[in-house]
Amino acid sequence: MPCLGAAAVASVQLPRPHPASRLSRGASPPSPFPFLHVGPQDTARVPAAAVCSPSQSSAIGVSAEVLRRNVLSTLLSTSAVLFFGPNRIILADTTGGAFREYIDTFDGYSFLYPKGWIQVRGAGADIFFRDPVLLDVNMSVDISSPSSSNYKTVEDLGPPENAAKGVLKQYLTEFMSTRLGVRRESNVLSASSKVSDDGKLYYEVEVNIKSYASNNELAVMPADRVQRLEWDRRYLTVLGVENNRLYALRLQSPERLLLEEEGDLRRVMDSFRVNKIEA
Repeated sequence: MPCLGAAAVASVQLPRPHPASRLSRGASPPSPFPFLHVGPQDTARVPAAAVCSPSQSSAIGVSAEVLRRNVLSTLLSTSAVLFFGPNRIILADTTGGAFREYIDTFDGYSFLYPKGWIQVRGAGADIFFRDPVLLDVNMSVDISSPSSSNYKTVEDLGPPENAAKGVLKQYLTEFMSTRLGVRRESNVLSASSKVSDDGKLYYEVEVNIKSYASNNELAVMPADRVQRLEWDRRYLTVLGVENNRLYALRLQSPERLLLEEEGDLRRVMDSFRVNKIEA
């Protein structure tokens, strides 16, 4: 069977439905982040013989994906000001052409995003953007329910290290799979706090999650049920509190693309602000 490049493998990806993004914060929630969601995760399996080896993938996949992304980003870029209803506005090309600013005055937050990214509606989050070619490179914002949350500061989650454990636990809960032979490995890479130029405290959390699966999970002999890495991703989260609500900016990238995408992802993280809603 011939070796398939990254584009061919990506063509068989089947996104899983997103869970509800904004659930009430009950008296005893299973997680301090019940409203968080994650982008498409599990994918249809491809026979191992059809998938390129790591060395082949690095030569074929990454360069081809990034090249197509750069071409599409140019085609999709415009300098128009776009409106999403009376209370939402995207201000185009506010940073010299590389990024646009998204401002939501209704829910009270703003951020910059790469101008070539596209919005995906119905993704379960308050807002969701992704790279049009590198579908696993994406971002979203989720917000706790205004009727049942009463956050005063992000420190209500405890110190950053405690918040990071809650973020990682939530991701792993969302990634639970009914498939046989699936195993996840995860760790918190960093957890920190910062005071941004708006004078507000934010937490930043960075985690890595790897998923392993067997392509022959029903085999009788253990030697025939060999688990292989199916995906390896970096998840970056910024947490902030305003209007008595918890806001989460969530970004993800495959580890193999992180070197190429990290500058943009860090810029988005640094730009995230939660804003007071005017009565």
